[in-house]
Amino acid sequence: MRQIVVSFRVVSLCLVSLFPLFATPAHASEERQLVSDINNYRAHPRGCSIRPVQGLRPLALKSNLALPIGYGGPLREGLKQNGYQAVTVRTIRLVGARDAEDAFDRLQDNYCGALLDAQYADIGISRARSEWQIVLARPVLDSQVSDGRAAGKTLLAEVNAARARPRMCGRQRFAAARPLSWNAALGAAAQGHSKDMAYGNYFAHQDPDGEMPADRARAAGFRGRQIGENIAAGQGSPSKAMAGWLASPGHCANLMNPMFTQVGAAFATDARSDEGVYWTMLFGAK
Repeated sequence: MRQIVVSFRVVSLCLVSLFPLFATPAHASEERQLVSDINNYRAHPRGCSIRPVQGLRPLALKSNLALPIGYGGPLREGLKQNGYQAVTVRTIRLVGARDAEDAFDRLQDNYCGALLDAQYADIGISRARSEWQIVLARPVLDSQVSDGRAAGKTLLAEVNAARARPRMCGRQRFAAARPLSWNAALGAAAQGHSKDMAYGNYFAHQDPDGEMPADRARAAGFRGRQIGENIAAGQGSPSKAMAGWLASPGHCANLMNPMFTQVGAAFATDARSDEGVYWTMLFGAK
């Protein structure tokens, strides 16, 4: 996971879907039944040496995890081209299972540890007669993070919580700073840059047109005299992005800079990009 910081005071710092799927209604029903059986097992585990302390969240059935039977290419790359960026992924192949009940019995007997692994959030199932392929995965972006507005509010709350107390950023000591207020123009500029990085598959403060953070902020309508920007890529939630920034002296210094009074932040995703999710936080002072 990569992170970059830039501050402007005086000086501071055609892909196509590979796997269209055409499941018959009968097969689709069997696949849903298998997912139901697996999720019931995760909620009430039994007969396995690996036993979670509590019931696990149900797996979500994802069509873009249903790789073709016999797919032999790089697994992560195949999912990426199919629109799913995975942090963790595993595939299980069953041969000779007559139906969903038989497939589940085989999974429980031979792969109970995988079925009860809390790191997996999604599942994909493919079937050709008695051959089944099950893909278990966790996406780059946490499943709870889906609303950009909510993520912005979370980032605002977390940066203000960080500024509320003294902090060491590397070797530099910062006193507690006043909370930042949300600025819609900075938020729009942050959203635009996150989308540009995600869809353009790059990670930098300077975009392909040569625009820098101050240029994007002005274009969005911000007229402040100072601009700072933190960016990050690959973190699956606002909290993880913030934790990474606070652990980096340069990012932390931007977060704690008492000169900044306003902020805007956003993320964007594209499963076909290298990092999957891109974060931008823009700081400003009027």
